[in-house]
Amino acid sequence: MEDLIDIDPEHVERLILDLGRFGEHNGTGVWRTVYSPEWVAAANHFAGWCRQSGLAVHQDAVGNVWGRLEGREPGPSIVSGSHIDSQTPGGRYDGALGVIAALVAVDVLNKKFGKPRRTLEVLALCEEEGSRFPAASLWGSRAITACIEPRELDELIDDDGVSIRQAMKDAGLDPDALATAERNDIGAFIELHIEQGPVLEAADLAVGLVTAISGLRHYRIELTGEANHAGAFPMDSRRDPMAGFAEIAGGVISTAERWGRPAVTTVGQVRVEPNLPAIIPAKVTFMIDARHPNPEALQRLYALHENLIREVADRRGLNVKFTVVEDQAPLTCHPEIVTAIESAAEAQGISLGALPSGGSHDTQQMSKLARAGMIFVRSKDGRSHTPEEFSSIADIVASIRVLAGTLYRLAYA
Repeated sequence: MEDLIDIDPEHVERLILDLGRFGEHNGTGVWRTVYSPEWVAAANHFAGWCRQSGLAVHQDAVGNVWGRLEGREPGPSIVSGSHIDSQTPGGRYDGALGVIAALVAVDVLNKKFGKPRRTLEVLALCEEEGSRFPAASLWGSRAITACIEPRELDELIDDDGVSIRQAMKDAGLDPDALATAERNDIGAFIELHIEQGPVLEAADLAVGLVTAISGLRHYRIELTGEANHAGAFPMDSRRDPMAGFAEIAGGVISTAERWGRPAVTTVGQVRVEPNLPAIIPAKVTFMIDARHPNPEALQRLYALHENLIREVADRRGLNVKFTVVEDQAPLTCHPEIVTAIESAAEAQGISLGALPSGGSHDTQQMSKLARAGMIFVRSKDGRSHTPEEFSSIADIVASIRVLAGTLYRLAYA
């Protein structure tokens, strides 16, 4: 068994606060969208840290930053990292903590054990959140796995009308070199991330082993009826899309509630036309987000939701159109990575809680080319995607020790 791995808590805290300066927003918040000046500065700063740790650094065509510690033997790399883009605003920990943790873990292993048997790489990914280009989420990992269509470079537009192609050029990148970001030499990918939920805190555990990542589907639903006078038109003669919306929204949410954890369904982004108090609406457009980590259960959940939408629309005489705008398959974390995380935690004397991830992550995408797994860190009050998100340094240090132990098993043992 390897020795206990020491992580300097003050060093970790300095790195978190330092990276948080790029796009600093309202005290503890971060507003750092992909290819913005703040994001470019953060990527360059992280690259500098990697060089200081003796890693060979390069930035690929989409802006992912790689730090490489060459192994003694040829073979696929062992990679750890996360993303450095944020929500608008987000906090200091979502994504960024996984990037810092990977660098700290590899640096400690290098100093303690020297050159690894297998090459170790740390990775700062771009545009996981989709906060600037909503349909571009997992952009960095999709580039690595060759899952970006060239047409997306011009089709994906931000709120200011800037294409992702132009944004890349503005950041000093070459969008025409997109294909060069592809990798086929990665053997394992481990992502450390804040939990973004309350499960670990409720169990009084600092570190979590992610067993699976939920698949999700985003539906855009358009219910069209007929606008009429709110007082003069009888209830039994109406084609009211708001009534249909209320029934569907309540129905899909109650379905997930009846199923219980880990099924979730959320309704949001409601738009009513015309949005006036004394007129029966003509159209209601809204989004449904449905998630579950089990592939078979997920398909059943989708079917129940879709059947309800059709049934309500038909019974109320409404025209319905629904479009799937995002569709991500669930991931069961690779058993070899799960075993390595469990073994590392035991060796470091750290208790693990096992749980699925309800949020989507780059790990799902990276699993297409590598054995993949995740480590969670307890989030205070389960907060995330907000400046109020927080994980204690003690919990973070414990999670980095588990990550370092996992990387040791994969790259040194």
